[in-house]
Amino acid sequence: MHGPASPGWLLVALCAATGAYCLLRMRSPVEEQRRAAGGEALMGFGMAAMAVPAAVFTPPALAWPGYAAVFGAAALRALWSARTSPRHLHHLVGAGAMVYMSVVMAASPESHHHGHGGSGMPLLTGALLLYFAGYVLLSGARLVPAVTAATGASTGPGVPGAGALRWGDRPELARACRLSMGMAMVAMLLTL
Repeated sequence: MHGPASPGWLLVALCAATGAYCLLRMRSPVEEQRRAAGGEALMGFGMAAMAVPAAVFTPPALAWPGYAAVFGAAALRALWSARTSPRHLHHLVGAGAMVYMSVVMAASPESHHHGHGGSGMPLLTGALLLYFAGYVLLSGARLVPAVTAATGASTGPGVPGAGALRWGDRPELARACRLSMGMAMVAMLLTL
């Protein structure tokens, strides 16, 4: 959220790049992948906007309730989607964390602009930190075998059945995006 400028800009760049790749993934012919990519793009760009250093831009007071409303709607959509696929529960937790951070920022913007932090509910912040830290570790562990399998299976263009995947359909890149958003969420929660 609003900490020192250099890490803040790195977080903005990471989240914006992730959101941009998720927009590219929305061009996939697979419906479920397009839906997930849309939610992840919203999350990436929302996190990028929240991470802009306060020294550069201080959002108006109505921005935080706006963020809470947008991510509240995203949480409801994820809850609805979770009826058919429990995989959407992670999107629900992520959108809920964004609502929580928005509410904390709306309730005490002066403490975050001066870098004091400590305005969130420690138990909820801690639970979210544990969840996202675990998610990052699990996502990283899942990414390693996927990269190894992808590089080991592709021996060249003459391999039968080795079609060229579009950038938006590469599962290892989608996992890397989720991993980077999880790490960004941990970094943002640490500033509360």
